[in-house]
Amino acid sequence: MSASGIRINEVAPRDGLQMESRFVPTADKIAFVDALSDCGFARIEVTSFTSPRAIPALADAEIVLREIRRVPGVTYTALVPNVRGMERAIDSRADELNLVMSCSESHNRANLRMARTASLAQLVEIVRSARGAGVPSNVSLSTAFGCPFEGAVSGDEVARLATALVEAGAAGVTLCDTTGMAAPTEVRALIGRLEGVLPLDAITLHLHDTRGMALANALAALEAGATSFDASCAGLGGCPYAPGASGNVGTELLVHMLACMGRDTGVDLPRLMEVAGRVPALVGRALCNPLLLAGPRSRLHALPA
Repeated sequence: MSASGIRINEVAPRDGLQMESRFVPTADKIAFVDALSDCGFARIEVTSFTSPRAIPALADAEIVLREIRRVPGVTYTALVPNVRGMERAIDSRADELNLVMSCSESHNRANLRMARTASLAQLVEIVRSARGAGVPSNVSLSTAFGCPFEGAVSGDEVARLATALVEAGAAGVTLCDTTGMAAPTEVRALIGRLEGVLPLDAITLHLHDTRGMALANALAALEAGATSFDASCAGLGGCPYAPGASGNVGTELLVHMLACMGRDTGVDLPRLMEVAGRVPALVGRALCNPLLLAGPRSRLHALPA
């Protein structure tokens, strides 16, 4: 965590690369994580221990997590969908597990192929088992700000799920704007609703830029007292239920905005921009990145002749 208390969690190696149609070679994945490790992040989500049949892009999860260069002070996390995934992640030396379920019934069934009651029971089991093994868990609550099938999601329902998971032993909860449906007023309202349920430093915001609202929503969350944010280098990612949608807020965009506000994130922006500049070659496709095109606000130009 930075001196100002803001924590940036880099999720591109997992949340970003899992959406790519081109398989990124294992050695390139490891080099990507290693480069991000030198940027000053609090956490890096390295991979997913979902079945390789479900997410072939991350079929090399064990190798990647075992062979990355670990920098002291960085927490290396992995997404796990079930008990078997938990066992694989712990065997591969994950520092923390990231679990996931949806706040809406229809999205949970579409994404995880089970009812929310079954998902909640499974996650409680994983949280308790991992805790017994000395590995903390965070739970990402998808569709916390709206469901692409049902529309609005009750803040009371998000609070109910968050409470149950924290009481089971989860170290924190991530509020996910899965398909970019949130507005700043809704972000403030949900954080306010949860403030009495769990500490603000246990809440992370995972904001997609599907409709260009991610930075505005991040600012609203910051004003509401949130200090932890997921972000994806070069804006990699997306959602299969919002076809063509962009991914998480670009990490370099979020860090640049906070730097312009005088808020320290602990992230080395020039170094991060160098890494982001290499991402198109990594994934084999062009990416639109306004910060890389224009440069940071501090970049000045010679006066025209």
